[in-house]
Amino acid sequence: MSAPATPVTVPEGAERATVAAGCFWGVEHLYRKHFADKGLYDARVGYIGGDAADPSYKAVCSGNTGHAEATLLIYDPARLSYTTLLEFFYRMHDPTTLNQQGPDTGSQYRSGIFYHTPEQEAIARDVTKRAGEQWWNGKIVTELLPAQQWWDAEDYHQLYLDKNPHGYECPSHFLRPFPDLK
Repeated sequence: MSAPATPVTVPEGAERATVAAGCFWGVEHLYRKHFADKGLYDARVGYIGGDAADPSYKAVCSGNTGHAEATLLIYDPARLSYTTLLEFFYRMHDPTTLNQQGPDTGSQYRSGIFYHTPEQEAIARDVTKRAGEQWWNGKIVTELLPAQQWWDAEDYHQLYLDKNPHGYECPSHFLRPFPDLK
């Protein structure tokens, strides 16, 4: 069983976006770095997409729970669009490798967008199609799935790279200089 993490606070009018792009430390860190002053209220690391109740980091890393390491983004949709968050998602990791980011392998490192509403699903499908055509040569393997139960990762994973500035960062997590999507 995982240690309890600080509960997620969602301001009124805020929306959620959930993405998986490999090791969650770097994903959370990049989103915070790029959107902290642009409408991002919070970014949390945790687990989604599996079938075990209250998974721990050790259980998820075993590959036996079906969960992905993921990042839950809480944002102000009046200042930051879901489309912008997903375009960033496709710039900051390699969505063409099945169950892998850099040297990290296993289903917990898969690429995924877990949408919370039918509108988010439509946007995710559109951005994925355009990113696949314009940036990734039709090779995107990102899963697009309805968001299921979210499980916060243990507290020591939250803000991990802020707490451990020289900690592990997946080498596939960096911003690619792609032109804007059309």
